[in-house]
Amino acid sequence: MTEKSCSAMARIMLQQCLQARLQVKPADEHSEAQFVQINRGMVIYVCFFKGATASILPKMVSTLLSLRLCESASGKMVSVTELPGSVLIVPQATLGGKVKGKAMQYHNNINKEEGLQLYQAFVSLCEEELKAAVASAGSEAEVTLKHGTYGNRQVLQLDTNGPYTHLTEF
Repeated sequence: MTEKSCSAMARIMLQQCLQARLQVKPADEHSEAQFVQINRGMVIYVCFFKGATASILPKMVSTLLSLRLCESASGKMVSVTELPGSVLIVPQATLGGKVKGKAMQYHNNINKEEGLQLYQAFVSLCEEELKAAVASAGSEAEVTLKHGTYGNRQVLQLDTNGPYTHLTEF
């Protein structure tokens, strides 16, 4: 691991999508499986590291939602808010993995309780920023934000017009 990545507080992977469907609750004896789904937009996978604090969240949200990583109908690269598109946020602890021999270790990941708090705050800030962007653009297009459940295994189905995937750290 480089010196720069040791000081990172979060690792994010962004993926443009045509549609994505995430199982957020598996079926059990009392209920069917529950899913969230988005159409055209972006999937944001997020992992927080030890030492991460809420102070990094506004910069993360502002940067991620304004990056020109979505392909418009004309082929021009635009932000998810300009598309307009939807966002699916997936907690992804495995982004914090480090190879050790023939196994992966996750010693640098934040603990579950702190990670859950940061994840919930991140989702809330993304919702606020998306609503504000749509309102300021005067757009009537539907922009939705869906998210996974922190700390649980989830099943993801994804259609992408790429793959068009980017990895970044904050």
